[in-house]
Amino acid sequence: MKLDKLVGERFRERPAGCVIESHALMVRGGYMKGVANGIFSQYPPLRRVTRKLEQIIREEMDAIEGQEVSMPVVLPGALWEESGRYVSVGSELLRFQDRTGTPMVLGMTHEEAAVQLVREYGRTAARYPFMIYQIQTKFRDEARPRGGLIRVREFTMKDAYSFHTSQQDLERYYARCHRAYERIFARAGLPEVVSVASDSGMMGGSLSHEFMLLTPAGEDSVAVCGACGYRANVEAAACVAHNEPPAVLQPLQTVETPDAHTIEALCAFLHVIPAQCCKAVVYQKETDGSYVVLFLRGDLEANQTKLTNYLGCDVRPAAITPESGLCAGFIGPVGLCGGMTVLYDTSLQGTGNLVCGANRQGFHSTGLQLERDCGTVEYHDFAKLPDGGVCPVCGRPAIRVSRGVEVGNIFQLGAKYTQAMGMRYVDADGTEKTPVMGCYGIGVGRLAACVCEVRHDDHGPVWPLAIAPWQVHLCCLRADDAGTKAAADALYASLQKNGVEVLYDDRTVSAGVMFADADLLGIPVRVIVSPRNCAEGCFELAARDKTVKEKAPLAKAVQAVQALLRRLEDEAAAQVPPRL
Repeated sequence: MKLDKLVGERFRERPAGCVIESHALMVRGGYMKGVANGIFSQYPPLRRVTRKLEQIIREEMDAIEGQEVSMPVVLPGALWEESGRYVSVGSELLRFQDRTGTPMVLGMTHEEAAVQLVREYGRTAARYPFMIYQIQTKFRDEARPRGGLIRVREFTMKDAYSFHTSQQDLERYYARCHRAYERIFARAGLPEVVSVASDSGMMGGSLSHEFMLLTPAGEDSVAVCGACGYRANVEAAACVAHNEPPAVLQPLQTVETPDAHTIEALCAFLHVIPAQCCKAVVYQKETDGSYVVLFLRGDLEANQTKLTNYLGCDVRPAAITPESGLCAGFIGPVGLCGGMTVLYDTSLQGTGNLVCGANRQGFHSTGLQLERDCGTVEYHDFAKLPDGGVCPVCGRPAIRVSRGVEVGNIFQLGAKYTQAMGMRYVDADGTEKTPVMGCYGIGVGRLAACVCEVRHDDHGPVWPLAIAPWQVHLCCLRADDAGTKAAADALYASLQKNGVEVLYDDRTVSAGVMFADADLLGIPVRVIVSPRNCAEGCFELAARDKTVKEKAPLAKAVQAVQALLRRLEDEAAAQVPPRL
């Protein structure tokens, strides 16, 4: 491929609205172009990257007996009604009607379609286990797309679905798929991706893991224990709070606290610390608008995902009106008006002498002891595990919370979809049973963006060899010099003949422009042919990551390039774990 024919433009200025580096570099480098909010077209360099990622994914899925299929992007709403998700999933699912008035959806995930595809095939136990997968376009109507390809509305995803006759068989296959994911990310140039326990969310199921790339560009929070290695998404991590009950319980008293609407203001006014407070966080159910008041220790934050899972419905931060009966900034558990759901976090268990709202403007109560002052109290885990918190596995205060991007996920779905959609098989003893499922997803575009996010320098991406758009970038300096151009042309032809992917820049531009474009394209091996080098009978060979910069004889150029490519391949292969 010659660079002067490559569709797409490169430029030096940082585009407006590109908050994270991968977004800026992929727009600057001619990789993609925005079409609408969260929707992008791909130029050839990015399409070459994503094709290579797709091939890595295919190879690893095929190695664990996956069979590639293709399912529609547009699906009948009736399929999603079978599973119950047509109603339960929120506005992220794009619903519409076709010209006959039939309800349709754009697939954001394909569990229903997968069951529909194989439920007749899977009628006998002898056909299990099996796994199908596809690499397909999805659409999720994200409220806040961000970060270029990190969070989009339209995206390409590998989604796989396995079917089993027992939970034990599902668990065995789940472990193999977990290892296959580790291999995929390592082969793609991200061996540092880690798996963390996660919340199953709308997917359902008993167990799930997210594969997270820890980076400040991430929007997820990941809890990692520095003592035992425990890792979990903060949404799913149990929050452990140790409380020492006071030696002497104080009576409940009401005190005036003017203008103390926040925990910070209250602590400053009463000279207490946040852990000595019982704070209220108020939500409303999306189903009926009723209020949910959650009480938790004042030094912790509410985990909306845990709350949603407990209630079985979505919630939103409450709009507290005068008619609600709630006194914003001064809400407490004693004397709270009825007609609302009241919940207590486990962080309040075993406490006493707490400060809380008095349900009266400008007043708080001191000396709160929940069991004494509120009667029977039931505690549940609704809090986020904080930085510096107690590890739920080893019990040490060694939790560190980092930002991360989810690049893949796997779920043990159980019989959630097969049961709802009537998929049955006849066992060897003649009885009808319901198979169990696993599902396994990877966002291809997001994976490419994540590689760019952590594999770049100040000048552009540094693509790993396995997914680079081309293997070699051949730069002909002074293409107007006949001898130099002839040497570069001959090397271009020889490299292509030997199966090397080459992008050839023979434009009559300055060295600065040529090298700036080469940096933005991020190709791992750079070959430079110039009049000075030709006079010496050599060429320059360099690695994009600056680990190699040397001269070699032109007569042995192909061998030198191939040797460097083999070295890069061997170094990358050493990072890939073996298959299970």
